[in-house]
Amino acid sequence: MKISAKGRYGLVAMTHLAQNFGNGTPTTIISISQKLGISKIYLEQVFALLKRSKLVTSIKGSQGGYQLRHKPSETTVYDILSVIELSLVEQTTSESLFPELDRAINTCVYEPLDKKIFEVLKAITLEDILNAVNKEMDSSSQMYFI
Repeated sequence: MKISAKGRYGLVAMTHLAQNFGNGTPTTIISISQKLGISKIYLEQVFALLKRSKLVTSIKGSQGGYQLRHKPSETTVYDILSVIELSLVEQTTSESLFPELDRAINTCVYEPLDKKIFEVLKAITLEDILNAVNKEMDSSSQMYFI
């Protein structure tokens, strides 16, 4: 499975929006770009996809920006990546002399793999990622004295 830079940036940007969920203030692409070190132009492409899929709302004007449309607990990693990525599992197909073999491999390998990947991605929410970030921050801020 390969997730493109666009997919990774989309996931990071959505997690950033999830951190600000509930404060009522939209987040601008410029602020996300500066905070996360991601190209503004690249983020504009990502947010166009996220907006079209109704994962985010946009507010126009000088105080505008983007907000999550749903609670972080209701937005899954699958929701985000399925919008940005064309195919989550890379299936290489070629014109084979053995189409039965291709179909068998698809049935025995690719389809079960797709199913498991989708199950995992659908089970992880933005809230889960935020909890993991908080846990990482807590563990990295602990000092140990000998």
